[in-house]
Amino acid sequence: MIRSHESEEMYLETILLLKKRKGSVRSVDIVEELGYAKSSVSRGVNLLIEKGYVTIGKGGDLSFTGQGLEKAAAVYERHRVITRVLRSMGADKELAEENACRIEHIISDELFEVLRAYDENI
Repeated sequence: MIRSHESEEMYLETILLLKKRKGSVRSVDIVEELGYAKSSVSRGVNLLIEKGYVTIGKGGDLSFTGQGLEKAAAVYERHRVITRVLRSMGADKELAEENACRIEHIISDELFEVLRAYDENI
């Protein structure tokens, strides 16, 4: 279940990455990817629908609204930039990825802009 802003972003990013990999995404795909209970994912997806981030089509396929895609892309950009910065500092790929997942949800916009500028110059 989505309990916080961080979980909302995690769901959006997960849907985005699954769409890139598989083309279409259903709630069951999120269950398999994250290892969450079906009931938790169902509640989480319903909250994303209520917020206007996703819609459900025929066969249960999830689609982003314009607002949802924009938010998901921003979260994923944070992840990519933070991962690259951590890698440039000497972290191996797995360590950088794992920690970027945590950092991307709590970092301030101001500090993210600093990291983005740094990333553009490395």
